[in-house]
Amino acid sequence: MSGPVTGIGAGPGAAGGLQQIIALRQQIIDRSEALQSIRAPATPDAARTGPRGTGFADTLRTAVEGVNQTQQRAGAITAAYERGEVTDVAQVMLARQEAGIAFEATLQVRNKLLSAYQDIMRMGV
Repeated sequence: MSGPVTGIGAGPGAAGGLQQIIALRQQIIDRSEALQSIRAPATPDAARTGPRGTGFADTLRTAVEGVNQTQQRAGAITAAYERGEVTDVAQVMLARQEAGIAFEATLQVRNKLLSAYQDIMRMGV
């Protein structure tokens, strides 16, 4: 059954779309491997503190500090642009978008944690 490929995605732009799909698949595989490498060990003491000796609170604090640093960097670049020190508008907009996305992701994590907490509290009595 060899021959030309027909059907969905067989047009001239299909090669570029296929490359994007392959790249996305590779990113998913890489992230999956990273998550598997940090899974909790079998011992109870290690499970409480995580695989690298840090607990959930430390991990969350580190993530929030990273978002804060991203926002501070975006603010600094914006201020430098306003002073005329930075002339690349794309750099300023990219930093602001990165900060906005990081904040939005943090907000979504907070919402999921709050929802999980509320579900657990409803389980009680």
